Amino acid sequence: MSLPLAGIRVLDLTRVVAGPWCTQLLGDLGAAVWKVEHPAGGDDTRRIGPHLRTPDGRTTRESAFYLACNRNKRSLAIDVTAPEGAALVRRLAGVADVYVENSKAGSLDRLGLGAAQLRALNPRLVTCSITGFGPDGPYASRPAYDFIMQGMAGLMSTCGHPDDAPGGGPMRTAIPITDLMTGMYATVAVLGALIRRRETGWGSHVDCAMLDAAVAMNGHLALGYLMTGELPPRIGNANPVASPSAVYRSADGHLIVAAGNDRQFAALCHALARPDLLQDRRFAGNDERVRNRAALDLAIQAALKDRTTAQWIAALEAAGVPCGPINTMRELMDDPQVVHRGSVLKRPHPAGETAPMLRSPLRFEGLDIPHATPPMLGADGEDVLREVLGLDAADLDALNDAGALDTAPA
Repeated sequence: MSLPLAGIRVLDLTRVVAGPWCTQLLGDLGAAVWKVEHPAGGDDTRRIGPHLRTPDGRTTRESAFYLACNRNKRSLAIDVTAPEGAALVRRLAGVADVYVENSKAGSLDRLGLGAAQLRALNPRLVTCSITGFGPDGPYASRPAYDFIMQGMAGLMSTCGHPDDAPGGGPMRTAIPITDLMTGMYATVAVLGALIRRRETGWGSHVDCAMLDAAVAMNGHLALGYLMTGELPPRIGNANPVASPSAVYRSADGHLIVAAGNDRQFAALCHALARPDLLQDRRFAGNDERVRNRAALDLAIQAALKDRTTAQWIAALEAAGVPCGPINTMRELMDDPQVVHRGSVLKRPHPAGETAPMLRSPLRFEGLDIPHATPPMLGADGEDVLREVLGLDAADLDALNDAGALDTAPA
């Protein structure tokens, strides 16, 4: 069986996170992804460390950030600001199925590389523009970064401890979650557009804004506010709509306990040797437990403090109570289930070292998702242009001489 997107060609003019995350997922699904990078340095994330080292200790330009977002792609080092480079991209768009870009709204139109301009050349082309705030409106011209978006979209207002608690204040996530979710939404939309093209024969445009994705992520918290007018409070690691569901201290660290219904709460009380909590009217149902969260957490914390995290997880799992550790990255990589799922891969890298890689979470029965090492800058330009556009050595030399293409960037 073929991968779902086998035969689909993706012209990728994205950089940093949201756009590359989208095109990486398309590559995981079997699409051929042509990543166009500027010859002078390539994708911005190539310069964000740490960087892969060669066996002799030399630091390469292959960064962890770049490696995380760019598997299953081929790199072409093309200067799209040069007329010859822009013309080359237009030729690639003419034979592509999907075009994804995440430049500042309107900036590619000036080069003749806007989504509508390319669809005029290739009516079957599915185009996707990923921006911070959309193509128009009062914020359209603003630069967008994940950190800023987490704050603007309300996410940080619901994350972190209350202002009057130790370490209180708004909190961001360490991973660029709005970038990643925007990339995932864009992927879903592109797949929908490809299905629509199969029915109509025509391509269409996907407008994917980080702000839209971040606002949508607020989910039930946003709807709760719209229904009640009450702002969702920051309550640290607790679940705002369920209790007990929090982080507790053990004798040697922490663990998460999340008893999400009355049956699990009863099992927790018996496992803690506190069946009396079941008779307390303050904890009769989830609504009561949420209102009296502080008193319930104190009782649970007192019961948990004398045994280790591992001991409690074993006891609570045996009782059917959802629970888990808070792993460091080292503990995560050694976790038996993570190891069993083969989530960590190692692949030879052209830079001369074995590169670590995280397995794609996409899994299909009877199919192997490819995990090609993210490409070095411009490594595939000559091959792709020969295969796809039929360029010969003289054509490639002319593009190199014009500064539009670099088939061997330093």
